[in-house]
Amino acid sequence: MAVSGSRASGRLDQAVAAFVRQEFAAPVSGIIGFVDILLEDARRDGLDDCIPDLERMRTAATQLLSLIERIVDGTAVDAPGGEADRSKLRHDLRTPLNAIKGYGELLAEEAQDGGNQVFLRDLGAVLEHADCLLADIDRLVAFGDPSSGAATTPPAEIVRDVLRTIAPIGGAGAPAQQTQSSRVLVVDDNAANRDLLSRRLTRDGHHVTMAEDGAAALALADSGSFDLVLLDLMMPGLSGFEVLCRLKAEERTRDIPVVMISALDEIDSTVRCIEAGAEDYLPKPFNPVLLRARINACLEKKRLRDRERTITEELRAEKERSEALLLNILPRTIIERLRQGETIIADRVDDATILFADLVDFTSLAARSPPERTVELLGGLFAEFDALAARLGLEKIKTTGDGYMVAGGLPLPEPRPDHAAAVAEMALAMREAAATAAAGFGERLQLRIGVHSGALIAGVIGTHKFVYDVWGDTVNTAKRMESYGAPGRIHVSAIIRQVLGDGFRFEPRGAVEVKGKGRMETYFLEADA
Repeated sequence: MAVSGSRASGRLDQAVAAFVRQEFAAPVSGIIGFVDILLEDARRDGLDDCIPDLERMRTAATQLLSLIERIVDGTAVDAPGGEADRSKLRHDLRTPLNAIKGYGELLAEEAQDGGNQVFLRDLGAVLEHADCLLADIDRLVAFGDPSSGAATTPPAEIVRDVLRTIAPIGGAGAPAQQTQSSRVLVVDDNAANRDLLSRRLTRDGHHVTMAEDGAAALALADSGSFDLVLLDLMMPGLSGFEVLCRLKAEERTRDIPVVMISALDEIDSTVRCIEAGAEDYLPKPFNPVLLRARINACLEKKRLRDRERTITEELRAEKERSEALLLNILPRTIIERLRQGETIIADRVDDATILFADLVDFTSLAARSPPERTVELLGGLFAEFDALAARLGLEKIKTTGDGYMVAGGLPLPEPRPDHAAAVAEMALAMREAAATAAAGFGERLQLRIGVHSGALIAGVIGTHKFVYDVWGDTVNTAKRMESYGAPGRIHVSAIIRQVLGDGFRFEPRGAVEVKGKGRMETYFLEADA
């Protein structure tokens, strides 16, 4: 639908008036705002002598603002066109401005003498705004008397550019209203208001539920899932403000946007409702076009919040999955140290116990079995080993093929003093688990296990696919105990025999020539009879 020429012209005139009002009324609003701050400071600091002059300045600023509004509306001059009219308009504008400047300069002198820099700074802002207006009086007078011919009105092209980007409602080029169907709760004790709102919302494609009082609204909000609540402020029983506060206090309903609609059009009510969590506040009688725009804006914000909440929940779940995966790679305490910024993690451990286990002849078993069966057997067995390590407070270091390595006594988070005994218990349990798993698959499967205690270094290596590992002679010796052991046996060093004492049963193996170590007295750890 095309916009008529007269309508377009009227819209341009209104926009030009708004341009002028914004340009000239803003400094006056600034004066009033700063004077209000000065009055608050004067009352707070006991500057009673300043209060009368500040109040006179505020009165003058209010008169000036009223005159500017009349100039913009075209009612400041009864019969514009003469120099006398323009002179009178200049006089009327200068009178309140001179009062503001005069009282302000007197107060500035007193503030300067008293050393009150904050007071002086705010007074300076007031005087600066007044000077700007004095310099613009001729331009403002010219706007009030268009017949003067002075080219001082704001360029119409500036205003036209703005209007081109904001097409009039229902006009050519205006964007169609895109309303997404939503569930809306209308709360009003007046049946006519409820019916009117319901009709308008239903025509816009929304699903409407109505409540005639606050108690019914709370019950419906708690039992239903609404996208928006339109809430009347003044109702018998529970007021709209009380309903708003209760909705925002409950976890189930606090995120539902609430738009207050009330005939009580005063700033305190608006501020209190917004502070209590209302999304918007509309006075009655409401403009239906504005109501639709506010409702659509609130619903769009809710959809964006819901989408944000969904994304946040997905990110949280993904973080938990990543955390679980990371914990399968590194101990928790090491992860925390990396998060705190440590780049080199290396600890010297004075006393720890290392266990190496290897499945005997597993290569030939894997060669004659389907891959799925091999992986199932190995995966199930190592899962049991992992559970044993967790139960005994030991740390799985790694698996290599069909080999398994575990450590006791590492500071993760606290070292276990009886780590040698814990590792011995695990070795015995691992041997039983291997026998049970092999029987379930109809195979013969044996472990060769080696154990040794001593000092070592533990830390993280690599920056890509990094791993927590241990190094040192203790680790090498434990590996030698495994490789020099026997199928189905737990081969331990003399140090392990000495540390465990009579708490476990041992079978002496005698001296064994160990590569890199020479002759060593070793033992086989046995299960109790």
